[in-house]
Amino acid sequence: MLNHDLLITNATLLANPADGHLQEKAYLAIANGAIAGIGKMDDLPVRLEAERIIDASGKLVLPGLVNCHSHGAMTLFRGLADDLELMIWLNEHIFPAEGRLVDAHMVYWCSKLAAAEMIMGGTTTVADAYFHEDAAARAYCEAGMRTVAAQGIIDFPAPGVPDPTHNIQAAAEFITAWQGKNPLLTPALFCHSPYTCSPETLQRAKKLARETGSLFFIHLAETHDEATRIKEQHGHTPVSLLHDLGLLDEKTICVHCVWLEEGDIELLRKTGAKVVTCPESNMKLGSGIAPLAELLGVGVVVGLGTDGCASNNDLDLFQEMGSCARLHKVAAHEPTRLPGLTLLNMATDMGAEVLGLAGQTGRLAVGLRADCIIIDHQQPHLTPFHNPETLVYAGRVSDVSTVIIDGRVVMQDKRILSFDLDETLDEVRKLAKRVRAGG
Repeated sequence: MLNHDLLITNATLLANPADGHLQEKAYLAIANGAIAGIGKMDDLPVRLEAERIIDASGKLVLPGLVNCHSHGAMTLFRGLADDLELMIWLNEHIFPAEGRLVDAHMVYWCSKLAAAEMIMGGTTTVADAYFHEDAAARAYCEAGMRTVAAQGIIDFPAPGVPDPTHNIQAAAEFITAWQGKNPLLTPALFCHSPYTCSPETLQRAKKLARETGSLFFIHLAETHDEATRIKEQHGHTPVSLLHDLGLLDEKTICVHCVWLEEGDIELLRKTGAKVVTCPESNMKLGSGIAPLAELLGVGVVVGLGTDGCASNNDLDLFQEMGSCARLHKVAAHEPTRLPGLTLLNMATDMGAEVLGLAGQTGRLAVGLRADCIIIDHQQPHLTPFHNPETLVYAGRVSDVSTVIIDGRVVMQDKRILSFDLDETLDEVRKLAKRVRAGG
């Protein structure tokens, strides 16, 4: 007898979003958190039994989405400072609010709210970067999300690290505390940017990342002002500065990369550095449009991120995919620019590669971890469902009915099962009163 933990039957299956192949009347078998079987219902082994069966008739099963860059705890600042340029937004609103309001309690509950929003929207993996990241890590683990959690590093007093001379030490302690602690969580480092971290801090952080085998995240070349300032101060573009400092390699993840000059893309390609684009945040802050087609065209691995709710307002990867595709088409006056399947790949398999999780998640195949979502594609706005690209241009987070992470059903019938959502909402509402009261 073949015993499994979970069996999904009668599904329309999109196992690899990059190829767009839809398999009708398919099954997916899960055992010990991994995909143990996949195929046509006609080929379902008669001896296969499962503790739990989900009938996915009329539904689409695909890999869970991968959010490659977010600041989950910033859900508290959703709508706090809209319609401002980046430096005013940061220096006059966000940094002061963080100084008044951010503590471990806030980070825990607001990260848990972020987890709820993402799970309900079909995101199963997130790369989170913030301060008090230990509290964020606990929240994501309790929510059951696959997470790359990056401790923030910055060269001035920050939440949890009031003395910036201890910023690398605090990051090292975070890595030590979480490496190998939970199979769903990978600890990492996040240097905020080359304008808030000195070259010495950047090099020390990257040295720690290399010693611990950790990913190194950084906001890079996000705005024209940043690119101009870095060039005036260091005689380099932001990308070439990192290269000159010896920081670019396959475990360096450069977030935004909007303002790239000739030669920057080649540096990213030859060093193997990864890129994350956050188009809605870039649009809202008026930062610009990243050269994604050029990056992808030379083989740079690019993932999709939402950024935080203070600069985007939501953590919706379906909307992010659609916005990204449309933005690049209209900017280039080319309707073939960044096809829908490219965006689906960036939000699944390629996103997993960015986060060092290739071969674990991002696709549905035997041996990979069972991270998948079930979508009701019988909705009026998804009917008829001719091809997977429809998800990019018409899909909504409300279409997600069931979410499975590492073989565990964390949401079914649009109800979160892994934690108490009402408790989380209540706690964040209490924190929001502090925001309205000015801290």
